[in-house]
Amino acid sequence: MPEVIGLRTKRSGAPSKASDRGSCALILILLPVGMALDLFLSLNLPQAAITRMRVELFFLGICLMLAGIALRRYAMAVLGRYFTAEVGVQAGQTVIDTGPYRYVQHPAYSGALLSGLGFGFALGNWAGLIAMLACAGTAYAYRVPIEESALIASLGEPYKQYMRRTWRLMPFIF
Repeated sequence: MPEVIGLRTKRSGAPSKASDRGSCALILILLPVGMALDLFLSLNLPQAAITRMRVELFFLGICLMLAGIALRRYAMAVLGRYFTAEVGVQAGQTVIDTGPYRYVQHPAYSGALLSGLGFGFALGNWAGLIAMLACAGTAYAYRVPIEESALIASLGEPYKQYMRRTWRLMPFIF
């Protein structure tokens, strides 16, 4: 989540077939809103505070945030020149199924969600955690089908086969 500021930048030229449908803008709005709500609720709704294992949850939250950022950065590095902030497929793009993409179709989004979970645990408020995950979950629930449609339209059967053999966001869960 903290790296959301850098989301607007692209690693390479414009995608050949942009079909973002506002999903990048939605992410750029909902992730900071989720973080702000989490912080606001943590400060103003003490009855929803996570009271058990507070110190341990704080450090777990920090570790989850760092792990999420690392996963997101790793996923972006594996995509290399094919990474763009907006949904789009570049000329010559192929299915990437190495690194984290071997197991998960959208590891960068998994990393962002993991960071959001960590942020919520670090702040230590159930209401804030739910608000954070609801905002991030809404943004990615909108984004993922748009991205998958663009990849299927451009890459065809190889991407459909890739989808059948990998998890969407979380191995063994979803």
